[in-house]
Amino acid sequence: MISLKRNGNPLLDRNSRFMEKYSIFIILVAMLIICSLINENFLSVNNLTNVARQLAVITILAYGAMMLIIAGQIDLSVGSVLALAGVLSVSFYKSTGSLLGAVIVGILVGVACNIVNAVMVTNFKVPAFIATLAMMTMARGAALLYTKGQNILQLGDYVVIGQGAVMGIPIPILILVVVTVIIWYILRHTRHGRSLYAIGGNMEAAIASGINVKRELYKVYIINGVLVGLAGVVFMSRVNAGLPNGAVGYELEAITAAIVGGTSFSGGIGTTMGTLAGSFIIGTLNNIMNLSGIDSYVQQIVKGVIIALAVIYDIRSKNKKTRKLIIKNEG
Repeated sequence: MISLKRNGNPLLDRNSRFMEKYSIFIILVAMLIICSLINENFLSVNNLTNVARQLAVITILAYGAMMLIIAGQIDLSVGSVLALAGVLSVSFYKSTGSLLGAVIVGILVGVACNIVNAVMVTNFKVPAFIATLAMMTMARGAALLYTKGQNILQLGDYVVIGQGAVMGIPIPILILVVVTVIIWYILRHTRHGRSLYAIGGNMEAAIASGINVKRELYKVYIINGVLVGLAGVVFMSRVNAGLPNGAVGYELEAITAAIVGGTSFSGGIGTTMGTLAGSFIIGTLNNIMNLSGIDSYVQQIVKGVIIALAVIYDIRSKNKKTRKLIIKNEG
């Protein structure tokens, strides 16, 4: 019988596992080196700080997208829900002057919208694609109706969340660090995190093992709502305005970051640090293209190619693992 070993060489086997685990970080480091050679301003402290500040919102959204995709779900409404949460948060602050209350309002709006998504998906068995597509339209319409299509200006101290700093470190970056640690802990060290991998990997097996799929899906949508609401507050604060038409297309940016970071679109696979790296790869690429003066339309084409390549790689990797598993079982 044939014993399955990659190329029959233990050293190559270890190298292959190493590359599978760390390739995304190697790509990120390589991109940073290449970009620094392309443009001398790329590695400046100001430029890297701006990149990290801009990526905070997308990365927070990407964590929610990652967790949902791991569980076999998807959310197309994050951009619209972010806008609704953001404008309501801004409006609350202008009415009361309470910054903490404004943050809570933004998060509660994000959670409420995602509970509606969860109800449609779990109770009424609406496919997540359709349910969140409906929410995308409803939330955007609600944001435009509430503001009558007008931007909310003169935010005052509300901007400290997105533009302020603590000991020289921008607050959005500090928020991102805290969120990263929390999401990492949830996925690695909680029953809920393990349940998401099980549900996305094989829902029937997850049900047979006693996992309450409905409850776990509610939880992951609620977590996604918290992240979207928080991202809405940071976004509006950073741009210094309540924009009902803001964050258009952010759902695709978030999904792209998660997929590039190694989250399998077919579910059951994904890591927090991989998503963080994926987000920074996309952000780094955007930044160097902007510094190089590349046309925005060309940038969209490049992003589309990256998405296609990431999905193709994911499919080929899964097919390869499946074939090896079959050969091993037959052996």
